Amino acid sequence: MCMGVPMQVLRVEGLSAFCRGDDREGMVDLSLVGPQPVGGWVLTHLGAAREAIDAVQAEQISRALAGLRSVLAGGDLGDAFADLEGREPQLPPHLAEAVREGRETA
Repeated sequence: MCMGVPMQVLRVEGLSAFCRGDDREGMVDLSLVGPQPVGGWVLTHLGAAREAIDAVQAEQISRALAGLRSVLAGGDLGDAFADLEGREPQLPPHLAEAVREGRETA
């Protein structure tokens, strides 16, 4: 399974940034997202930023990852997915449009 990890930008050096996440810190490649501001957040995978995100998204993802770690250790999810409770699932915009127009997506 591949998972993105939110990390906060602490220092920028060209298209690289020194970042800190919940359980790690290190250099992250910014080539896919471009220069980022110090204090900003990026979603990383395999040492590269894949998307710029905001602090709220970073917190939600961190809680979800903590919940998954808890389950793997024999605990429970707690409020790890509280932001998803009480709302209907949502399709990504391109799929929602295809459904509205009656187009096939496969």
